[in-house]
Amino acid sequence: MIEYLKAKVQAVRARFTDPPEDEAEGSPATYLTGDLSEDMVALREKYHNSSDFLTREITIENVRVDFLMIEGMVNLQTMSEILLEPLLNQKFGQNVPAKAIYDFIEEKSIMAADMKDIFTYEEVFQFIMSGFVVILIDGLPRGIAFGLQGFTFRSITEPSSEVNERGSREGFTEPLRINMTMVRRRIKSPNLKFELFPVGRASKTDICLIYMTDKVSDRMLRDVRHRIKQIKLDIILTSGYIQPFLEGRPWSLFSDVGTTERPDTLAAKIFEGRIGILVDGTPFALIVPYLFSENFQSLDDYAHRAYYASFIRIIKYLSFAAGILLPAVYVAIGTFHPELFPHALLFNVAAAEETTPFPLALEALIIHLLYEIMREAGLRLPSPIGHAVSIVGALVIGDAAVTAGIIGAPMVLVVATTAIASFVVPSLYEPISLLRFLFIVIGGTTGLYGIALGCMVLLTNACALNTLGSPYLSPIAPFSLSAMRDTFFRLSFTRLQHKNAKIQDLNGVEINSHEEE
Repeated sequence: MIEYLKAKVQAVRARFTDPPEDEAEGSPATYLTGDLSEDMVALREKYHNSSDFLTREITIENVRVDFLMIEGMVNLQTMSEILLEPLLNQKFGQNVPAKAIYDFIEEKSIMAADMKDIFTYEEVFQFIMSGFVVILIDGLPRGIAFGLQGFTFRSITEPSSEVNERGSREGFTEPLRINMTMVRRRIKSPNLKFELFPVGRASKTDICLIYMTDKVSDRMLRDVRHRIKQIKLDIILTSGYIQPFLEGRPWSLFSDVGTTERPDTLAAKIFEGRIGILVDGTPFALIVPYLFSENFQSLDDYAHRAYYASFIRIIKYLSFAAGILLPAVYVAIGTFHPELFPHALLFNVAAAEETTPFPLALEALIIHLLYEIMREAGLRLPSPIGHAVSIVGALVIGDAAVTAGIIGAPMVLVVATTAIASFVVPSLYEPISLLRFLFIVIGGTTGLYGIALGCMVLLTNACALNTLGSPYLSPIAPFSLSAMRDTFFRLSFTRLQHKNAKIQDLNGVEINSHEEE
């Protein structure tokens, strides 16, 4: 029986970790034949004669030339001006060979900056689905791809998740090339490199690695490339699909892969020796490695005076602790340690809890669960209805629940304070919301001693996180004195300018720049 179970476990593990043989080995590439009729028949058959596959055939001195494109992906006016008209107006003479037309396009006419030679059917599909126009000439076993993208997309707008007062109002949008341009505008250095990978067996989604060649660690770069190439998903729609493949171990509620919607934030991280990852079709970039302390930093920290930026950071750290521990501490003191309350407050708490039917721990769990339900409803519904849900929810929890004697008034105050504190650090809202429930249970069953033990376990787990050789809690643990200039507090730029910060310079980081391959 044990051997049978072992065999089943190994079979299931192989099913989810090993690709099928045909996918692992990869199907062989099919090359263009040079016979335009045969190539077009094969292309339509491989594309299943889809209605969005468009072709435009012209004849140049008895030589057939086909233009292949996807409907809605190409700027037709630009194609007509820089491709069709020059070819039709050029006098090649009679009995012109196909090679002469090809040479005119490639060498004697600058028709598009983004131009590539292609040789296989697979390359034809990859380019036309990215907004390119592919030219096939009868008699030549190759094609030419022109970047004439003309699809519609959302314009560059202010980031909705990272609002600032004095910084740039530009945020990433969905097309990958536009996002790359916004980063290049901020770092005008030849050392800034963009590296493209197609990921996803079916979607072939473009993923771009961005890094500074003179600052990034070769070892870290190889590791990131290897992890991305190990992704065996069929389709990639957002950056969240690839984020789990970049995270370190052990398992934790905290993520050591950062996200940002701001090109200036990504540029700052890249300049510190990190790697940025852009995914075509999503306005969020990934940053690896990412440290815990960076969740409490924002672009406005570097626009305000140093003393005010330090004050705001302290508030963020206190809000993070309050968002996780405040309900649990209130439940623990009210259940096991009431002597810690001041006398006037103790009488008010006792009077409020006398009229409620539930113990403090269950009361806290119920009201926090209701709050999460209403928050999710307000987030997913259209804006007018979402505001109505928020108003109704506030009335139900704030007034009706207290009046009906289901929830005590002090508990409502605790929940409101906790909810506000949770949104001060939005990037950590997910772990805060789950840890809050966990600590309420711990505080309601074991008191303050259990909460202290839970905090130590949480701290140990965070210290164990290590992605790409960088400890998650660095520069706090391991402690790095020079990096503390911009962690809990921020010194002025007159002090920060004397040393350029790099991820490799932190204590405990096991990566070095420009390692030997």
